[in-house]
Parts: sequence; C-alpha cells; structure tokens
Amino acid sequence: MTSLASLRRALPLAALALYTPPALAHEGFQDTTSVTVRRGHPEDMILGATFGAVITRDSGKTWSWICPEAMHFGGWRPETFVWQSDGTLLAATGASLIRSQDGGCTWTVHDYFKSQGLWPMGLAAPASNPSRLWVTTGRSASRNGIYRSDDGGQTFTPVLQSDTVVFTAVKVAPSDSRRLYVSGNTLTQRHIYRSDDEGTTWEPLAQPFPEYPAPPQPYDLFVLRVSDTDPDRLWARVSWDGWTYVLESKDGGRTFTSVVHVEGAEHEGLNDYLIGIEVSADGNTLWAATQSNLFRVRVGESRATQLPLPDGNACAQREGEVLYVCGASRLHNWALATTTDEGQTYTPLFNLPDTRPPMCPAGTPTQKLCRPNWPQFAPTIEADPSLPPETVDAGTTDVDAGTGDGGTAPTPVEPQPPKKGCSSASGLVPAACLLALSLLRRPRRRHPEN
Repeated sequence: MTSLASLRRALPLAALALYTPPALAHEGFQDTTSVTVRRGHPEDMILGATFGAVITRDSGKTWSWICPEAMHFGGWRPETFVWQSDGTLLAATGASLIRSQDGGCTWTVHDYFKSQGLWPMGLAAPASNPSRLWVTTGRSASRNGIYRSDDGGQTFTPVLQSDTVVFTAVKVAPSDSRRLYVSGNTLTQRHIYRSDDEGTTWEPLAQPFPEYPAPPQPYDLFVLRVSDTDPDRLWARVSWDGWTYVLESKDGGRTFTSVVHVEGAEHEGLNDYLIGIEVSADGNTLWAATQSNLFRVRVGESRATQLPLPDGNACAQREGEVLYVCGASRLHNWALATTTDEGQTYTPLFNLPDTRPPMCPAGTPTQKLCRPNWPQFAPTIEADPSLPPETVDAGTTDVDAGTGDGGTAPTPVEPQPPKKGCSSASGLVPAACLLALSLLRRPRRRHPEN
C-alpha cells in the first residue's frame, strides 16, 4: 500500500497539464460505456462502447456495429452522445466534434473545431430547444472556450474564452434552459461558470474545496447533472489525492458537499473508476456507476449500497421512470438492461454476442470501413463472424425510419451470481460523505499533439 499511496500523491499535480480524454481501452475488455436514447423515439438507441458503438432502430430487436474508424475516434471515444429530435447524432470525443445525419452510416468531423485545433470535451442540448447546442473545449496550453450553436450544430460562436482554463463539461438546467453550468480547471484553480441568460454573461464561482487541502491540489472538476426541477441543484465530481468525490450543490454552484460514501470502503480500499452518475426525477436517489459496479444512495442514507448487478461494468442513464444500465456480457449475459425498481431486477435489452455487422447501405463510410473488419472483430465479442450478402438497400439512411414496434418485452430477471471466466437535499445525505474511487485503473493516454 505504501507504493500505491506514493504513486497517488505524485499523479495529481501533473494530471491537469496532461489531461486527455479517456482512451478506448477499458481494462482490456469489450464493454458498453454509455447509452443515449433518442428524444421522442425510444426505439432508437446508441451505445458507446470500447469498440466504437452499437445502434438499434427497432427498440433493441437488432443491434449493429459502428467501428471506431468510421466515427473518426482515433484512440479516443466520446463519454456521451447527443441524439437530436430530427435524428442527427453528435458526440464530443475529446479530440473532435463528430456528426451523423443518416443514423450512424456517415460521420463527419466538424471543421470549425478541427481548423482551429480545438478539442471538444463537453456537449449539451436542452430538451426544450434541441437546435441549441453547447460545446466546451479542453486542450491544455491552448485557448479554450464555450461555444454556442443555434442551428443544430451547423455553425458555432464563442461565448466565453480563456488562455488558461480547460473547460471540462457543460450542462443545461432541464427546468430552465437559460441556466447553464460549465466546469473549468487551471493548474491551481477550479471554477463553476454559471450563466442565467443563455450564455450572454457568466459568473465564475471559485471552488477552493478546503476539505481537500493542498498538497496535492484537487483537480478534474466536472459538472455531471442538474436537477430536473430545481436549477439551483446540481452534482459534480472532483479528484484529490488519487480519489474521486461526488458532490452536490443546492445553491446554484456556489458551494458543494460530498454526498456518497461507499459501504465498507477504506480510504485506499476501493480500486475503481467513476464513469458517471444518474439522479432520480425528484433528486432523492443517486446512482454512481463505476467500471465495475453500480452504487445507489437515497435521501437519509449515510452510505451507498452496492447493487448485486451489474458486475464488471456499469453506466446509468434515466429516461422517465426507467433506468438504463450497462453491464458486462462476459459475466452476466447482458451489456444493456433496464430496471424500474432501482436495480433490484433487470430486463436485458442487449448482449454483445447478438451484435450484427454494420447495417448501412453499400458505399457508406461505416459499411466500407467496418464491414471488412467484422470477421476479425466478431470473435472478440463472441458474435457470428459471417457476413450477410451486401446489398444497396441494406439498412436505412432515413434518420426517422426507426420503428415503434418494440416486439415482445423480455421477462425481468432477478440478479444472479456472476459467471466465471470471460465467456460466460434536502440533500442526498445530511452529512458530507465521500465516494472514494481510485483512479489507478482509469485508462489514460497522453493525447498526441498535432
């Protein structure tokens, strides 16, 4: 433990200067990493994955692969996607802003950011105005900014820029689209930038975090969620001394307190990486997803409960009263499931071996780039490596062509012990508690300069 502690103390001071988006590796396993449901069209879903993405247009009856090369990932993947109401898909990969208007068959890199050498990290669009987009950039030692689009991402305009700040994330308050929160870091300071007028003016709110005294400095402040009903209530994360803390603010980002403490975890006892959080509509339940487990904490609880499933991988995204959760096919035979009872039972939606080759028309970039790689890739997820005949009308380029027929709903299952082997708030809590998550297993690579 001495060597691990020494390493943790040595890393944070350099972390901001060397900050890069997550690499494609995920502990060496093929896993799903995020889920995005199209607004108003729940039959359309895209799953981010360590191997690119998988997409369904028929409520999960069929899922097809999109390889990283077709999405211009390079060595990087987006943490989340934005699926606009007209079917356009966008993602900030940490190196570029990518866009598809034909259901994932053709992806383009936005020239505005590429031409200026900007690295888009954060992306958000209010549900009330899906043509409005917000992008933040975070290239160290460069001029970064917050950018606004009013035409669905065709053009962008900077609304705030800085030569010293890395802008890590942007969130829009669901109950008031005028309220924006952006997290920003320098080598020595962390701020929440708040706007009450859709980005016309910004108030920087310094976050000294006295409970995490230097050295080392806290780092990697990310705004994560804003309450559905209260624009002054939001959640964020910050890292310190090799650990990640989940925070809550009830005063519009002026002050934060830690809100989750993992049951039974010693300060150096939990070796895991926080992927993200989700919050119930009333803000009284929070889920913290790591790359190994899903934790839940309710109002009045002093500690988080580790849920029986998923095991080996987790992400969480709420749509109404349904929670979508990523899982590890290698351990419990699903890579995506839903739960309506906060994780007590799950309804599987997708298992990696059920992935199909790209289902795009012949001649589209996804079909041309990904199809030749399918026979080699498929065995890594235990999918059928054979290729169906290629036809001109394979798949669809119509972004509104998803069907509303979800087929027969799968039967909910009780959590089972994991299989062996690879095939097989009022705050949330009244006292400040901590989610101590080691970053040693977080996949990192230095982003190549260009």
